[in-house]
Amino acid sequence: MPAEEKLEIKVKGQKLNIGIPANNNKDELCLPLTPQAVEILVEAGHDVFIQSGAGEKARYSDIEYSECGAIVTKSKADVFQCDYILKVAPFSNDEIALLRGNQVLFSMLQLESQKEEGIRKLMQKRVTSVAFEYMKDDLGGLPVMQSLSEISGIVSMTVASELLSNSSNGKGVLFGGVTGISPAAVMILGTETAAECAARAALGLGAEVKIFDNSVSKLRAFERKFNQKIFTSLYYPRVIEKAISSADVVVGAQPFNSVPQYIISKDLVRKMKEGSIIIDLNASQGGCFETTRCTTLSSPSYIEEGIIHYCVPNISARVSRTTTIALSNIFASVLLEIGEMGGINHYIKSQMGFRDGVCIYNGILTNHDIGNKFSIQSKDLDLLLAAF
Repeated sequence: MPAEEKLEIKVKGQKLNIGIPANNNKDELCLPLTPQAVEILVEAGHDVFIQSGAGEKARYSDIEYSECGAIVTKSKADVFQCDYILKVAPFSNDEIALLRGNQVLFSMLQLESQKEEGIRKLMQKRVTSVAFEYMKDDLGGLPVMQSLSEISGIVSMTVASELLSNSSNGKGVLFGGVTGISPAAVMILGTETAAECAARAALGLGAEVKIFDNSVSKLRAFERKFNQKIFTSLYYPRVIEKAISSADVVVGAQPFNSVPQYIISKDLVRKMKEGSIIIDLNASQGGCFETTRCTTLSSPSYIEEGIIHYCVPNISARVSRTTTIALSNIFASVLLEIGEMGGINHYIKSQMGFRDGVCIYNGILTNHDIGNKFSIQSKDLDLLLAAF
């Protein structure tokens, strides 16, 4: 970008009108901004409207938000009239109906749960919609998914420990750490952030951990991060079959924003020990197991082929306050920068990584994954930017 254009962007400031609605989804408990982040935004001259009771499930009260400068309102409609609206769960059809149009929306996409009707309604409202999962930083990383992956990986082992205990009608197995007793066997598919955090948590609990991936270099880099030798293997069918038949817990933690590279067949699931646990952190992308189907926090698990499946896409919502803080750390700075640069259009033009998160731009679909799923023509955002 020419230096003259950068200078032009910097000198333009814009006051943002930000809305945070309460979750109408009982299985989403997190918020995108904490009271402390709201305070920073208000001090920078922005207005933040939050629906009464929005922070209750993350243990943030209306008074805390109010004392930090937020305008607390009981009217959901008022919040949905703001120029910038942030929520964690995807926008429902009822919420889309409340939008006035020509607004900027931030939320999770959760492609597997999307409906064509909702996408077309957003396009008709001529909104600019940003999906958390696709947003990138200056280094090409996925900041939101990085944070959520860290949380999800650790929480997956907490969940596995619970499901193996007698209190959850499990096998009554402890992960490990007891002299003279063999540790539980944990098998992890993938080497990304969620897999690493799950492995650290499992090893910390004394479990025996086996890591699988399709790349030797990734496995080698993964192993270097630990101070001990751990079992690693490519997706060799015979090795997979042997490992899964003895596993107490199998975790799917393959890369996000892509179809899982290796899927465990139903035949392999049948070879697992009865009462063992499958936790699929890729459930929203179709899953790492042929037996995967998305579940919710209110009904998180099901039994198929004698195996307990836990396939909650937003597993990080189990620790809603921690997740809210993690999201707030990212979005507070993004919103401040948008204001300093004079609005979302200037920000999109100057931040190449952020562009990847833009699914709809001024009512035009720019996300090819959505376009392919619903057979809707999508446009290249870089070409569109020249016209706006």
